[in-house]
Amino acid sequence: MASAVFFGKPQVCDTFEDVSDDVDLVFIADCNYDGGDHLELATPGLQKGVPTFVDKPFADSVAHATAILDLGRRHNAPIYSQSICRVEPAFVRFRNRIPEVGVPNFLTLHGYGTEAAGLVHTVSITQLLFGTGITRVKVFEAERHTAVYLDYGNRPDRPKHGVMINCDVGSRPFTSMTATVIGTVAQIHTTVLGDYAYAHGTCEIIKTIRDMVQNRKTPGSMSEVVETIAVVEAFKKARGTGEAVDVENVSGIELPQ
Repeated sequence: MASAVFFGKPQVCDTFEDVSDDVDLVFIADCNYDGGDHLELATPGLQKGVPTFVDKPFADSVAHATAILDLGRRHNAPIYSQSICRVEPAFVRFRNRIPEVGVPNFLTLHGYGTEAAGLVHTVSITQLLFGTGITRVKVFEAERHTAVYLDYGNRPDRPKHGVMINCDVGSRPFTSMTATVIGTVAQIHTTVLGDYAYAHGTCEIIKTIRDMVQNRKTPGSMSEVVETIAVVEAFKKARGTGEAVDVENVSGIELPQ
């Protein structure tokens, strides 16, 4: 009963597995790491069929991401994960301005460093602006800067000259993000977006969580989320080898196009 939830005493659990007993939603909120413990944290609730939200990054590898989704399918437990930036209305409005540039040639972003928890945001914005189908990742490192190049291949509906994420741009008083799209006739640039704007993206995520709990269906956007994990995993390998890495060779599965 609602009165017991809001006015009753908290239930103290003896084991981690007990936490997901008799609940409507499991919310895994440790968003500041690489997602390496998300499979372990999600498993008890998924095995009980409980709808589960996993904060970004969804997992630390495509293998773990696939394992989480497989658990959900086997136990009829819907799963959702998302970057705030992917659903932030301000970025959606920016995407709607892209026709102003003519044919988009290039996208440049500045992001939140090279950790997975930050890189997943810029990859998600790239997907929002130009869709899925990132084919290759290359890393460029200088003494005080790291840049990540994302290649869409030769697709005519994607930026011909790719996407550059500038990861090390100096400290700011709050987390922020900018993007510039350069096209054949013009270029457009975002204003600085940060913590004060992202509450709107949070609202969009909460709406989707609500719908997931009610309809018990995993959102279709999870295929995009798996691609973000594949791109971040390719980044790690490219950074270690100094060579470009094909995303499909990292994932071993068919990614959305």
